[in-house]
Amino acid sequence: MEVNEKIAVDHGLKKDEFKKICSLLKRIPNITELGIFSAMWNEHCSYKSSRKHLKNLHTKGKKVIQGPGENAGVIDIGDDDAIVFKIESHNHPSFIEPYQGAATGVGGIMRDVFTMGARPIANLNSIHFGSPQHKKTKNLLRGVVKGIGGYGNCIGVPTIAGQTSFDESYNGNILVNAMTLGLVNKKKIFYSKAAGVNKPVIYVGSKTGRDGIHGASMASAIFDDKIEEKKPTVQVGDPFTEKLLLEACLELMADNSIIAIQDMGAAGLTSSSVEMASKGKLGIELDLSKVPCREEKMTPYEIMLSESQERMLIVLENGKENSAKKIFDKWNLDFAVIGRTTNTKKIEINFNNKKVADLPLDLLSENAPMYDRKWKKNKLPQKIKFKKQNFKSLKLSDCLKKLLKHPNICDKQWIWEQYDHTVMGDTIQKPGGDAGVVRVHGTEKAIAASVDSSAQYSYAHPLSGGKQVVCESWRNLISVGAEPVAITNCLNFGNPEKEENMGEFVECVQGITEASKYLDYPVVSGNVSFYNETKDKGIKPTPSIGGVGLIKNYKKMINMNLKKQGNLILVIGKTEGHLDQSTFAREILSEKKGPPPEINLFNEKNNGLTVSKLIKDNLIESCHDVSLGGVLVAASKMCIKSNKGIKINNLKNLINKFEYFFSEDQGRYLIEIKKDNLSKVKKILMDNSVHFDDLGVVNDDKFLFSDEINLSIDDLSMVYKGWLKKYMVN
Repeated sequence: MEVNEKIAVDHGLKKDEFKKICSLLKRIPNITELGIFSAMWNEHCSYKSSRKHLKNLHTKGKKVIQGPGENAGVIDIGDDDAIVFKIESHNHPSFIEPYQGAATGVGGIMRDVFTMGARPIANLNSIHFGSPQHKKTKNLLRGVVKGIGGYGNCIGVPTIAGQTSFDESYNGNILVNAMTLGLVNKKKIFYSKAAGVNKPVIYVGSKTGRDGIHGASMASAIFDDKIEEKKPTVQVGDPFTEKLLLEACLELMADNSIIAIQDMGAAGLTSSSVEMASKGKLGIELDLSKVPCREEKMTPYEIMLSESQERMLIVLENGKENSAKKIFDKWNLDFAVIGRTTNTKKIEINFNNKKVADLPLDLLSENAPMYDRKWKKNKLPQKIKFKKQNFKSLKLSDCLKKLLKHPNICDKQWIWEQYDHTVMGDTIQKPGGDAGVVRVHGTEKAIAASVDSSAQYSYAHPLSGGKQVVCESWRNLISVGAEPVAITNCLNFGNPEKEENMGEFVECVQGITEASKYLDYPVVSGNVSFYNETKDKGIKPTPSIGGVGLIKNYKKMINMNLKKQGNLILVIGKTEGHLDQSTFAREILSEKKGPPPEINLFNEKNNGLTVSKLIKDNLIESCHDVSLGGVLVAASKMCIKSNKGIKINNLKNLINKFEYFFSEDQGRYLIEIKKDNLSKVKKILMDNSVHFDDLGVVNDDKFLFSDEINLSIDDLSMVYKGWLKKYMVN
């Protein structure tokens, strides 16, 4: 096929990018070479709009072994143990084909982790859907949840935590962000940098088919009315094959035969071969006639761009081919020597004894475009002045019930009960708490992980939203007794060619950087997903943060379940009464304007470290951070979880009670303590200048406040647990 400008544009390249390719090559590329360029230069693989800004992220810390730039990030958790983790998006495929899109998202992120030598020990997810009233929402939700469960359950890795939200901005573009944690000996971590000349390049795993061709390019495109036609670009997953591949790779890794290993993810064989050779400053020569294919008459173009799942590329030591092949034969997987490393710094591809591509690697990687796109700064919106008459006809108990059944606050058990969260036998805190927790097998250590996002706040003011989501993640880990160690981020945005969208991205990244630096909570891995847009309507900026923390002794883990009648409940952190952008303001007062709550990083760190100290000193019985819905919603969740009540004090000097109970001021926790420990706790809080309020006392079965709230835990529970089940059944 004769390549021209129109064909290049059809491949997702801009006209000037095609001209640049021809100029760099000093010739017109053939169709296979054009396919390789389109894969490596698209947004999904090259990060051409985001690279400039991602360089500013805070990525270093005492416990960071590997930061961004590898398949996943790695942190040190002591005793030669390390945790490998990353979050990635599979948004576009999941909107087109929700089951396979979500399933292969889970499969892909697990391969990123075990390709580094780590055995996956936990999965998490952050999923976002359109308005519950939208005609597609229910089926998309059902398909995505089935896909996540179908893959994770079959491979036998527990799904321990997650987050689900609904907003009309996702009507045309849902988000599916998948996260995996793996455990590895820190002396046995594997990387993707090729080394040595004339080393065999090995293809292992499943056969190559035509599924997923142009998957990476499609992930860098805006949707239109013809999205159904893009179904062939969605990959098809097989978790049983992935389980075999996982075991075979880990068995081979026990030997000293692997030089480099890379999973075939976005852009398949193209990106894996180019990245390995580029990182090692080497060349690579491939013979595509030797690639195991499951379909007849596949062309070099199709083989290079296929995104068939469950495949890996390995550079082996010479002479290790036969022993490696025996392992993959035992696990009934394909094994083929398809090439070798060279010193040419080129990718040279042969097929049926003909050279079909010959490209300098630096043109594909270093010379990939990097744009400094124009962006608009976002002003902090003016604060709303709520008047007394706004609250006149409102009843506290009615407002509380309305918030508890709000789609973004209500119980998500319908979702997580479809995931196996206890397989492997080390899950010690299941979904539904502040963070999931898994024990490090055979030790006293445990790993806590959570995933959070802040679309509403980021839409109102991206800089604040970026800060808030990092702080929310930090609080979730503190609330279960963990020391927050590091984060991975999945940055979901609209079209970066629009100045408003690019501004949202730039300022969210600035906010994430400020907060992670101040909290000493570095970013070690991540992913950017742009072009989440349909027919010119983009999503709200949605940064998802996956946080990972260490509990040195799992017996010190805390949950949010109230423990004993007569115990006291304190609010840690000052309640200023910030209602702007709160769920209460939007749902009860129908007010969508105003700034998000202020983020005071000093208070955030100070409050969190003080709560951590109280947990270490065995002075806290249960803990829950205050987030969406405010203090009253947080207290209700603690009651529902434990089937115990709270009698809230008639708080003196109370600001407007609606502002106190429903504001979303940051940096706050609810803690349960024994009466006998009150003086000790107060002393520690005062010594550390931490503000606190005496909220109330634990009782047997009622949620009470003055003469305004008198609800049984069953009443609260029915409201909180009822909405999603009813929605999905009807």
